[in-house]
Amino acid sequence: MGSIAMLIIALGIILAGAEVFVNGIEWLGKRLNLSEGAVGSVLAAVGTALPETIIPIIAILFGHGQEGHDIGIGAILGAPLMLATLAMFVAGISVIIFRKRRAHGTKVMADYSTMSRDLSFFIIVYMTAVLTGLIPPAFRAVQLIIAALLAISYFWYVYQTVSQERDVNADHEIPPCYFDRKHAKMSRIYLQVLFALILIIVGANIFVESVKAVALIYAVPVFVLAIIITPIATELPEKFNSVIWISREKDTLALGNITGAMVFQSSLIPAIGIILTDWQLTNSALLSALLALLSAGIIRYELKSKQHISALYLMTGGLFYAIFLFSVFQGIIR
Repeated sequence: MGSIAMLIIALGIILAGAEVFVNGIEWLGKRLNLSEGAVGSVLAAVGTALPETIIPIIAILFGHGQEGHDIGIGAILGAPLMLATLAMFVAGISVIIFRKRRAHGTKVMADYSTMSRDLSFFIIVYMTAVLTGLIPPAFRAVQLIIAALLAISYFWYVYQTVSQERDVNADHEIPPCYFDRKHAKMSRIYLQVLFALILIIVGANIFVESVKAVALIYAVPVFVLAIIITPIATELPEKFNSVIWISREKDTLALGNITGAMVFQSSLIPAIGIILTDWQLTNSALLSALLALLSAGIIRYELKSKQHISALYLMTGGLFYAIFLFSVFQGIIR
């Protein structure tokens, strides 16, 4: 019970740090005069993705051998899976719940060009990262080159996003700065961001040790535990933010926060994983990645066909997540 309690405490610390970080970078985006798209799809997405980003890095660096690598790779692959399936399902359910207050009902009227770019980018780079896991160890240099290209591709994406014109009407979406509610001075914003990063790192370190302890007690493979528990808990900020934005008909922000995190988790983070591990993916890892790609592909198909997304298509993500859970419980993924 002690290990489970520490696991819950660690998750609380991580999520609290993520909340403080998101608030800080939203104000940082405002002070730097960045567009709403840049704040949502880059700053907010990266901020809420930090927990599942820090966890695999710490697991790989300080997890002592193959066990740490299993936790790290499971967390890296689990985040895109959760975003492309469960997060999209939650967004679809939210559209159904709030349909009466929405002018377009169950249609999600997100910005077509932004969504299309994000989903296309995700499918291409994530597929590249996954296929890199099939390259034999003898060709390690090829893996490292691909890792560099994945990292570069993300920075290109960031450049394209921050080049967008700022929407001044988005300012009312930002709550008061936690560390300076009256003036939001840059020095206080930087201090808040630094404090949040430290909080997230401390929580992530505790989480990794707790996952290992719980896996040992219940004889659960650490890869499975990491790919289920870690992403569900650490993706909560994206899901919570998206539900609020959908209720206010801010569909571009709602889905942009999810797809922006998908872009981040499919490029820069796998690049780090490739560099820090041998990146030899198991059949379980490949199947998990395939489910994420299929879910994203279906949503992108409707977006390209109709230039909008319906709640029903978003909810198909739940079907792929159910397939994932079934595969885990049947021992297909382990």
